[in-house]
Amino acid sequence: MEILISILDKYDINDDERRELIHIIKPIYTHPEFEKRLGVDFPHHGKISVGEHILEDTIKTYLLSKIYVKKKKKNDYSIRTALYIALFHDLYTIPWQNNKEAKVNKFRDAHGFRHPIEAVINAYTWFPEVFNKSNTLKIIDGIIHHMYPLPVIVFNNDSENKRELKNYKLYRELPDDIKKAIYDSTHRGVIGNFSLARSKYMEGRIMSRADKYVSIRQIKNIYDLVSLVTGKNKSLKK
Repeated sequence: MEILISILDKYDINDDERRELIHIIKPIYTHPEFEKRLGVDFPHHGKISVGEHILEDTIKTYLLSKIYVKKKKKNDYSIRTALYIALFHDLYTIPWQNNKEAKVNKFRDAHGFRHPIEAVINAYTWFPEVFNKSNTLKIIDGIIHHMYPLPVIVFNNDSENKRELKNYKLYRELPDDIKKAIYDSTHRGVIGNFSLARSKYMEGRIMSRADKYVSIRQIKNIYDLVSLVTGKNKSLKK
C-alpha cells in the first residue's frame, strides 16, 4: 500500500477518486504474483520495478479515462475495463533485463514484441474472475496492442511458439475462446511477423496513451530504451 500511496501523491487526485481507484484495483495489486513484481527482482524501466510502473500507468489511465468520459460523454466507456488493461499489460513471466533465462534467439522474439501475449496469458490464469462477456475482448486487445505504434509478434497456435513465450505451458491450458482472441488480435494489421495495429477499443487506446506518458518519464537513458529489444541494460549493471 505504501508504494501505491507514494505514486498517488505524485498526481492531482482527490480523496473520493483515491477511494474509487483503490477499491477497483486492490484485489489485483494485493495478489502474490503482483506483489512479487513490486520488488527489486523485477526491474522494468531502469531500476523502477514493473509493479511500480504498472501502478503508475493505472493511475494515469484512471485520470485520462475520467477526462475522456467527461469530455466525450461516452456512457459505453468502461473505466474499470481500462484499469484492468493497465493492471495486466506488463504482467510478463520472468525478469527480462540482463537475465540469461530470457535469452532472445531471434529479433522477433525480443521482450518488447513478445511480452503483451505473456501478459494476457498470466492475467487470465491469475485473475479469471475479472473476464466476462462484456470486457474480455477489450482487455485482451488492449493488452496486446498497448505498445502501439510499436508492434507485437503475430502469434500462431502451434508448437513453434514455445520459443516465443516463457509461459507457453499456461497458454496450452487456456480456454479455446481466449486462445482465439489472442490469435485474432495479433493477426490485425500484419506486416511480416508483426502486428502493427492499435487497439480496436477506446479503453485500450486510453491506456496506451497513459503508458507512453509514464514510460517517457521513467526511461532515463538510451540503455533503458534499447534494453526493450536487446534485454541488456548496461546502465542497470552499473
